Amino acid sequence: MTTDRDSLAALPVHLLAGELAAGRIASVTLVESLLARIARYDARLHAFVNVYGDEARAAAAAADVARRAGHAVGPLHGIPVAVKDIVDIEGRVTTGGSKLWAERISTVTATLVKRMLAAGMIILGKTHSVEFAMGSFGTNRHMGTPWNPWDAATHRAPGGSSSGTGVAVAARLAPWGIGTDTGGSVRIPSSWCGIVGLKTTVGRVSCEGVLPLSTTLDTPGPMARSVEDAALLYRVLSGDDPFPRLRAGVRGLRLARMPASERAGCEPAVLAAYDASLDLLAGLGATVVDVELPRRFAALGALVGRIIGAEGYSFVGALTDDPALPLDDDVRPRIGIGRGMTAKDYLHTLREREAIKREFAAALEGADALLTPTTASVAPPVGSIDQSGTAAGFTRPVNLLDWCALALPNGRGAAGMPTSLQIACRGNDEVTALRIGWACEQAGGWQRAAPEEW
Repeated sequence: MTTDRDSLAALPVHLLAGELAAGRIASVTLVESLLARIARYDARLHAFVNVYGDEARAAAAAADVARRAGHAVGPLHGIPVAVKDIVDIEGRVTTGGSKLWAERISTVTATLVKRMLAAGMIILGKTHSVEFAMGSFGTNRHMGTPWNPWDAATHRAPGGSSSGTGVAVAARLAPWGIGTDTGGSVRIPSSWCGIVGLKTTVGRVSCEGVLPLSTTLDTPGPMARSVEDAALLYRVLSGDDPFPRLRAGVRGLRLARMPASERAGCEPAVLAAYDASLDLLAGLGATVVDVELPRRFAALGALVGRIIGAEGYSFVGALTDDPALPLDDDVRPRIGIGRGMTAKDYLHTLREREAIKREFAAALEGADALLTPTTASVAPPVGSIDQSGTAAGFTRPVNLLDWCALALPNGRGAAGMPTSLQIACRGNDEVTALRIGWACEQAGGWQRAAPEEW
């Protein structure tokens, strides 16, 4: 039976903020409810690397005192948040998902963390990542793979690389959290864990103090249980305010359908949910249009892999090349792509990227968004994963184009696992992605679903 504390943990942030402001709940009560759930479930779910229990309690008590004195710094004062363990917090361990860095103490605090702290938010703890944030499935041989909460019987992939944040938010161990996205690492765990994830445009949210994988492509972003919550956290992280247009609806917008050729390889339930989302948006007044794209998504994804490989190798190649080090053997070959790449090849790849960006801008002129599934399948069992492949077929092209995109729950597939819609918009147009997502979410109602076991 659901307890009062469990009910509190299930509330979205925009409602929690209202309850705190009205004095109907205390931050201490909220934090204790989340810490109790972590203590009860995280030994199985394995979402957190470290939990800052005592510090979170102290910060919550201070937030309650400030509110009673009329000195709340804003509506999010006293709201907890989970942070992916590639984000530095001074004096704390940041492992980057690597056992090798299990005792790496951060000497700086990331700018995005400073922004959350300035808004009065409470860091609940650090969440698991794929090693060096380099992997779409969410597995980690040495630090452990989080358990997707939508299937209590079978260990299914959480999605990566922001695996722990996806699991923590979906299982209501945290009301929202921070992920990072270089080729899909916010959107894939959001898709497979049934939550909302926003891939931001490069430069929109500061990467200062975030362990780098690809300085060309790295983007931090919010992961939440509703579009409104994602918009709230995005506003804190970026300073951009999506709320004046969030509820403007989709009437008059032109939404591009992906080409029929890109449907191959998608699970039937994923395509059914995708088609239903297009019909829903059309019913809300949007115009769904067919477009001819200049290149296949797979070709764009391959270029992303080359950029990540080259730039990632410059950061950690000396580690992945050393067979004596305790590194994930699934990650080594992904970083190893950059080992033999010449400067000429790397620069040619970047020039090709710019040409592709121009091609797609022309092909999608007049369209407000490109809609695809977020992932081609629901979360697979961990034991069935082919680590030589990727789950990023639909997400990587967005990174290559330097667009933004929202992953939005939109149905259920095999074994009741979530499906997801990707709403991709031009760079720096996060507001439109959130606007479309909010309209779709309100009509579809998928944000009200949650894993039953936890």
